[in-house]
Amino acid sequence: MKKLITLLTFAAFSLLQAQETANLPENFKKRSPIYDYSEKKLNNVDTIPDFEAKSQKLKITGTIYESDGVTPAKNVLLFIHHTDENGNFELKRQNKKRYVHHRGWVKTDADGKYTFYTFIPGNYMYSNELKQILPIVKEPNKPEYKIETFLFDDDPLLTGKCRTKVEETNPNRILKLNKKEGLFEAKRDIVLGQEGEPSF
Repeated sequence: MKKLITLLTFAAFSLLQAQETANLPENFKKRSPIYDYSEKKLNNVDTIPDFEAKSQKLKITGTIYESDGVTPAKNVLLFIHHTDENGNFELKRQNKKRYVHHRGWVKTDADGKYTFYTFIPGNYMYSNELKQILPIVKEPNKPEYKIETFLFDDDPLLTGKCRTKVEETNPNRILKLNKKEGLFEAKRDIVLGQEGEPSF
């Protein structure tokens, strides 16, 4: 009897997995993670996994503008992911696809506004890299694309030529942190079409 129950349970589990896999898009494994959100309807606020447990909590707000730098861009998807506080990209697996655990999605409102509740990441543990938050943007009726990473003003690695280059090209990339009631706050506005892919 126990063997029969075990067999039936395994069969039901296998059937459920097969149904879930059958509902996935053909390009699920290779497509950009910006499309992997589970919410039926995105809004302009999201909270990164483990936010509540982190000591260096961070609230990032901003406005996404059209290419003129003035008109708020509505219905723009913004996806971010980053390392944990120790500089490790914590990987998970779902439907046989690996993904970075600390990630989130927002969709701008009519005013182009967005907010992320996350935490300050560590420097990537396997190389001498800056603390970074990696973003991908998806405008309506256009393919997704990467934009310049979010950097941190107090990062000891952001010095010399590196800082000068960033400040000359796009100083908005550098998050200047203010702490209020145990929560760091920073602002990052984005102008569509004026931010290229990160050079580091």
